[in-house]
Amino acid sequence: MSIDVIVVLCALTAGGLLLWRKLAGNRLWRASTTPLASIIGSGFLVLGPLLSHSYGRWAPAVMAMLCLAAYAFGWVVRVNIAAIDAQQRSPMQERWDDVSSWVLVVAYVISVAYYLNLFGAFGLNLFLPNSEMGPKLLTSAAYVLIAVVGLTKGFGALELMERFSVGLKLAIIAGLLGGLAVFFAQRGVAHEWVFSPPSVHGISALTLAFGLIVTVQGFETSRYLGLAYDASTRIQSMRVAQWLSAFIYMVYVVLLTYSFAGDAVPHSETAIIDLMRKVAWILPPLLVGAALSAQFSAAVADTSGSGGLVRELSGGRVPERRAYVVLAVVGLALTWMLHVFEIIALASRAFALYYAIQAAIATLALKQQRRPIAMLGAASLSLTGLLIAVFGRAIEGG
Repeated sequence: MSIDVIVVLCALTAGGLLLWRKLAGNRLWRASTTPLASIIGSGFLVLGPLLSHSYGRWAPAVMAMLCLAAYAFGWVVRVNIAAIDAQQRSPMQERWDDVSSWVLVVAYVISVAYYLNLFGAFGLNLFLPNSEMGPKLLTSAAYVLIAVVGLTKGFGALELMERFSVGLKLAIIAGLLGGLAVFFAQRGVAHEWVFSPPSVHGISALTLAFGLIVTVQGFETSRYLGLAYDASTRIQSMRVAQWLSAFIYMVYVVLLTYSFAGDAVPHSETAIIDLMRKVAWILPPLLVGAALSAQFSAAVADTSGSGGLVRELSGGRVPERRAYVVLAVVGLALTWMLHVFEIIALASRAFALYYAIQAAIATLALKQQRRPIAMLGAASLSLTGLLIAVFGRAIEGG
């Protein structure tokens, strides 16, 4: 059986499972789609080649550390969700939460620019692989679409678009992992697994990892689904999204890293397309579809999250629909002013600052609850977030 057939079978099987009425209608799964869309869309297709190129045989270890860091930051956000639900927060915690929320709005604006710039790059990869203007024009068109739909239809329409994108994306990812697993096994039988040395070392390796935290963010969107789901469901949805995304990320990075030499991995945002041409002819067009779906659904998740935040922080004076338009205008400016790798690092630093503040708030909550060990852990995470915000650097040293 060819790898192409296996890819199709895996994708169809996953698609059928996602359409299963019991799963599609499950309340926890529906709540999990927003954070899952944002996490997977944050860096799935970009992160594998980047880690393999930069960290060589250590790429899976770096991926594991990124997932653990994300889960740790997710823990402090979950502590704060529970504290809000129990109405145990002090005025100081409330004020700092407002500050962190405004930081998150800024981070969302930057991350949506990142997602949609990847959307543009992948969207034209098969037809205009060397075009610089084409991807920016496609990105601009995507911004206009989201702004118009958000302005005219609101969150309901955006959520429907997001759910469709999540299902398509996960089905294609299942096909990719299935095909890559067979390719990996074939390489192993032929004794052709690759254990490349890293191309970055020491502090440079650490600060590069700092600049990649945005690729595993997105879980915090559960915090802002309070109008639709109770606190317990939001906490569980975040865990489900993080567990599932970590599993997908780890399998993907292991299979990719040891199948291709690090110095043979192209260093570009669309490198995965070139690599997968060596695995199966059907994968490049499918991956373009996955990329378009992943980046669009992640952009929708963060757009809806930012709209809800602005409405909440403004006391309802600024409606969500107006926020969608403002986000689109700012995002268009970032698109035409910065390279996607610069946007990745900028978004990582913004999210790290948000997580640092959330960890500080959780430290205060845990102090009230008289949990000294957990309080120390949250304080350490706050410091870690600040270090990432200060020292995270762009890919290629940009």
